[in-house]
Parts: sequence; structure tokens; C-alpha cells
Amino acid sequence: MTTSPSPTLVFVHGTNSSAYFCSGLITELTLRGHRCVAVDLPGHGTEGFFPRSYQAPQDVEGLATEPSPLAKLTIDDYVERVVDVVRRARRHGPAILAGASQGGVTVSRVGNAVPELLDRVVYLAAYCCVDLPNMTAYLETPENRESLLPNVIRAMVADPAVLGVARINWRSADPSVIEGIKQCLAGDFSDEAVGRLLNLLEPDEPVSIPLAEARGEAHTWGRIPRTYVRFTRDRLIPPALQDRFIAEADRLTPDNPTDVRSVAAPHVGPFDRPELVEIFDGLATGIY
Repeated sequence: MTTSPSPTLVFVHGTNSSAYFCSGLITELTLRGHRCVAVDLPGHGTEGFFPRSYQAPQDVEGLATEPSPLAKLTIDDYVERVVDVVRRARRHGPAILAGASQGGVTVSRVGNAVPELLDRVVYLAAYCCVDLPNMTAYLETPENRESLLPNVIRAMVADPAVLGVARINWRSADPSVIEGIKQCLAGDFSDEAVGRLLNLLEPDEPVSIPLAEARGEAHTWGRIPRTYVRFTRDRLIPPALQDRFIAEADRLTPDNPTDVRSVAAPHVGPFDRPELVEIFDGLATGIY
């Protein structure tokens, strides 16, 4: 008697982040016997760039002008990296691709490029563009009205049009800025947990990504089974905007409706929450 191979879960992180954000979730799923891998997108994680002016003591004026190697990166670079990982995973069985936050943009583009390699796509409180062309367009929608993203933008220390990156000073000395970031990203996290979060975040993100064409296409991405995990306490991508993504996707592919799950979590999770572990355990074992 032969059994079908179990899937590999491939995770894509969000903006100013790295594969490390999925490490806790991967640990829990690995202990349950699942194959998992988190991808460091180009310029992140093991390739991350931390300007000299970002270090202690900080040079705030220098931070506003120090060039970044991430400025030249595009969504095509992100997609190429993830497609390579998915291809390698697919040699060993099915592949499930999951993305958090801005990582949803890459998930959709990979779904357009290689739908035949994906057995499911999963969005974790992530941008899932369908009717509008890119992330930036959704920031202007009524459903995004309650987003606290401006709290994070307050920590921006450079002109993105000049540097080619959105540079966030997660080490700001302004307590009100740090409190605003906490409210946007972390909800009821303790001060200690917020401190750990800030030390995991990376300062630079290419400005090209939010402007990149990111719509899922019905004849490619639209034929892949998909799950959307709503974070009901998210104050960066409000639940109303998450619901809009789901509704648009379902209108585009009425014969392939979204499997919707909800978790009472803020934007950054954390991703090893028991509810999320159970969801991915179920997806990997075919319960859902």
C-alpha cells in the first residue's frame, strides 16, 4: 500500500521582515511531522542590509541619505526567488505557498507564473489584489480607512523617491513613535515583546513592491485552491479590507471560492499562535 506524499509548506514573509518571523510556526509544524521552509526574499534575512547610520550611536541625518542596495530590487526578483524554492519543494510532493502581509503580493505573482506547481495558496492577513492593480491602490479604499499604517510611516526617516526604499527607523528614540508602531502592528503585546519585534524588523524595503502589478489572474492563480486567514485584530490591514480581498477573489473565480479562517490576532501574530498551527496542520493533512 502506497500513501500520497505530504505537502511542503513554503512561507513568504512581509515587508521589512525576514524568514525568521515564521520560525516559531515552522518549529511547531515540524514537530508534528510536516515539511516546512521559510524564504528570505532578496535583500532580507541572511541578505539583510543594515545601514551603518542605523547602528548605535545612530546617525539620524546619515540614515536619511545612506544608499541602499535594495533600491534596485523588483517584484520579479522576489518571484524568481520563491519560484525556485517552490520548484525544488515540488520534486518531493505537493506544495502549499503561504504569504503574510506584503508577502501576499509575491504569492499572487507566483500563482500567476507557476499555478501547476501549487496545490494551495494561503494569505495570512495579506494583500490579495484582484480588482485594483497593486497594494498602493488599496491604501486609498474606504475599507482601509481605519488602518494605522500612518503610525508606522511616522518612523520613516528618508524620502523614498530619493533612496528607492522605504526606510523605517525601528530604533526611534521617540516614545510616541514606538507606541504608534505597537498599536498598528502588535496590539496587546507586552513592552518586552514589542522590543523583541522591533529588533527583528529590518529598516529598508524597496519602494517598487507596493507599486508592482499584483493582481491574481483567473486562468492561472484563480484555479489554485486558496485560503485566507483573517486577523480580526489587525490594525494595519483592517478586517474590512481583508474581507474586500476575499470578496473580490470570489467574484473573479466563483467556482473556486476562498476557504476563510479567522484568528483573533494583531498584524504580526505572532505566527506560532496555536490557532495558526492548527490551521496549517489541517491544510497539510487535508482536513480542510
